Amino acid sequence: MTNHSEAAGTSGNSDISGQNGCGGGRESSVRPGHGAAAGACGEQQVTLRTPAELADALPYLLGYRPEDSIVLVALHDRDTRGRFGGRARLGIPAQTDDWPSVAQQLAHGLVTGSERRGAKPESMVAFLCQDPASGESPRDVMERLRPLAQLLRRACGSLDVPVVEALCISDGRFWSYCCPGNGCCASGGEPMGLPGTSVLAAAATYAGLQVRGSLKELRARLLPWETAAALQQEAALDSAQSALIPRILDVDSRAEVAEETLAVARRVIGRLADAQPGTAALDADLRDDELVGHDDAATLILGLQDRATRDRAAEWMEGHEAGPALRLWRALARRCVGPYGEHAAAPLTLVGWVAWSSGDELEAREALAMALAADPDYLFARLLHQACNEGLDPESIRRCLRAERRGRDLAATAEGVGSGSRTSSPALSPDAPPASDLPCVVTGPRRRRRPRSEGGVEDRAVRRSPGAAPARRTRSADGSPPVGRKPGRTANGASGRARMRRGAGGQSKESGS
Repeated sequence: MTNHSEAAGTSGNSDISGQNGCGGGRESSVRPGHGAAAGACGEQQVTLRTPAELADALPYLLGYRPEDSIVLVALHDRDTRGRFGGRARLGIPAQTDDWPSVAQQLAHGLVTGSERRGAKPESMVAFLCQDPASGESPRDVMERLRPLAQLLRRACGSLDVPVVEALCISDGRFWSYCCPGNGCCASGGEPMGLPGTSVLAAAATYAGLQVRGSLKELRARLLPWETAAALQQEAALDSAQSALIPRILDVDSRAEVAEETLAVARRVIGRLADAQPGTAALDADLRDDELVGHDDAATLILGLQDRATRDRAAEWMEGHEAGPALRLWRALARRCVGPYGEHAAAPLTLVGWVAWSSGDELEAREALAMALAADPDYLFARLLHQACNEGLDPESIRRCLRAERRGRDLAATAEGVGSGSRTSSPALSPDAPPASDLPCVVTGPRRRRRPRSEGGVEDRAVRRSPGAAPARRTRSADGSPPVGRKPGRTANGASGRARMRRGAGGQSKESGS
């Protein structure tokens, strides 16, 4: 389903978004209750009559199947009938001490986001989705999460938005925390229906809408390799680092490295464009991996650490360029293996940007969250993540990038060097809209930073302890273990990467990313 975000997620594993109706021109109504049936509905309505239908409808409300998730769905009253509004999702914290703050955070974010859109919810529906751990039964999960359900109900109630239904979904069964206990619900839970058999699922299928699978499956497309090929890629990265970092750090050769990086990217994107992707995500990714050599991948990963180069790569965001570029950025994210985990922030941010520009907010939010997990201080990812979650139009950013691309081409023409003979800027995509004369719109609040106490790039590199271990990277937004340095590695490679990441920024539209 199409998501129009309302409020910024508060962590890398969060999603707060808003939607009226269920897509396809239909309005989704709900009167959750035990044994209560909704009245007749109009031609453009889909009515959910039971908690079972409500539980089966959840993936269609989100566009994916949530795992280990708290989900809140806002309801807006219309003629005594509930109409779905915004949704908010957050991973279930492992520590119960975090539950009260998470419940308050999620409820407040969804209510205030709805108010910004002009309509405070009248009520809420809550879902707790988690499969059993080893030695645990689905009912054990339900009882263990009961205090969290109570915290959600109290948090929403404190905002004068009552929770009219709270469901726990675990291992193909569901329970209602709002059941009055009069025997209408089995103690062992109720079995979920076959996927896609609910009224809302039928309406979504009729409208051509599909569930994308789970977030775990989506993130798996962007995680670093853990195969034997990862060692070959790491060796290629080591070699590229030794060759490129000194040149990127040098002011005179930085521009030359940028041109070389973009030339390699264009060549690989052309190769991907000639090979149409497969229908299955795994097969498509494997095919793309075969088309991206280790040396090319290493050159691109290291070259994209320069912010100015990354910004120019972001211009491949629409038309026939967007699809192959997105496939390349995904492939590069998978190649940031071993101690090069932090380098994934650049390709992951490009994945998020191109996905958002192409209308896929789900992949955009996940990729940007993973970029922030790789490097929490990566400002470009932070601004895009905030803008995407707040429902801003990516066209304002596209307009800026188009204008910069066209301005660079015009400058090259004025110098008597046609863009066709340069490797820096190919002509604008034929199906890209013309650059607008309107000024660029900032996607998020700018914060003026005080100058660093360190000197130049080299000074900051010298002040790092030569024996210091590099920052460790959280592999993904779902709390997977970080990738550490391998035993026996010298500190020179890490120091060089830190120098390049901290100092080879060039001129960029944002600072500090």
